[in-house]
Amino acid sequence: MKEVKKPRRPRRSYTEEFKARAVRLVLEEGKTTSQVARDLDLTLSALRMWVEQARADKGQGKPGALTSAERQELTKLRKQVRELEMERALLINGGGLHREGERVKFEFIRVERAYFSVSKMCRMMKVSRSGVYAWSQRAPSARQREDAQLKVLVHEAHQKGRCTYGSPRIHRALRNQGVRVGRNRVIRLMREELLVGRARRRYRGTTMSEHQHSVAGNLLDRRFTAQRPNERWVGDTTELSTPGGKLYLAAIVDLYSRFVVGWAVSSVNDRHLTLKALDMALRRRCPAEGLLHHSDQGSTYASEDYQHALARHGIVCSMSRRGNCYDNAAMESWFSTLKYELGEVFESANDAKVSLFDYIEVFYNQQRMHSAIGYAAPAEFDRAAA
Repeated sequence: MKEVKKPRRPRRSYTEEFKARAVRLVLEEGKTTSQVARDLDLTLSALRMWVEQARADKGQGKPGALTSAERQELTKLRKQVRELEMERALLINGGGLHREGERVKFEFIRVERAYFSVSKMCRMMKVSRSGVYAWSQRAPSARQREDAQLKVLVHEAHQKGRCTYGSPRIHRALRNQGVRVGRNRVIRLMREELLVGRARRRYRGTTMSEHQHSVAGNLLDRRFTAQRPNERWVGDTTELSTPGGKLYLAAIVDLYSRFVVGWAVSSVNDRHLTLKALDMALRRRCPAEGLLHHSDQGSTYASEDYQHALARHGIVCSMSRRGNCYDNAAMESWFSTLKYELGEVFESANDAKVSLFDYIEVFYNQQRMHSAIGYAAPAEFDRAAA
């Protein structure tokens, strides 16, 4: 059965004389506020307010109570303070808009109208209220419609880049789709949509150079480019973390296309780890003799086993100078990118291997745009050279 709601009692008002008589029953005749409210069909809160007001007017209120005139003055002052605070906030938020056109000011007022008075903002911006309301009812301009369409494409490019792309790569992704748009416009749209790329921090090395093995000279000499595939490779290892302990990743990158040709993961940073990454690279690329392989002076790369593996395939060895991270900057940059786009802490060793395979083989090698090769993906750049 549907419940029947009681009709709401209309809001009532009373004369000052009626209020004074009701108050007199409480203050002079000794009746309780509850009794008087019941007898006169008043709300208890309203009667109590009238009684407190009367006591304050007679100086019989609580210690420090304000008179009616003082309360009115206090209310007036509070209103003035709120207006000053609002003007200050408006100056902070929109103080730089006075030289902007009306469209920019109207947009600011539309966004801030939930927090500030439209009339006050119009006065500060020196625009008319009628202009604001007329603008808000106007159909979107051609540029606004274009912005709405571009925002969809920007979001798609950002998602395709696994939320790691900044404005340069998103701009290039749109150009690759045949979209004519300026870089500054992409930056503005990304700010409006709160889209940001992943930042990069300094790489922490794991080189173990205290050993008795022979080391090679720095033949690469910081020339981090190549004219063809399998001309110059760089390799290094880095440290990852899991709740069960540390993991080590060894990787080899082809400087021509920045393609990761070999990689391996292990809980031990030894020659077996780097040899496994080298074996993967050799099987995948089958390089001709004369390939230059550059690494640091770590014991894993200077070991006899690793050096024999290079010699068997006619690979020339090059090593960074001791303690000079810039001699292998391309590899350190790759590890920095990996850690900030994928992360360096994993739930388990198996989770790390699965995540690394997805990032390196599926995303980085095949999809991710690389600035050093004209914002092409490494695999795409390699195919173009074939």
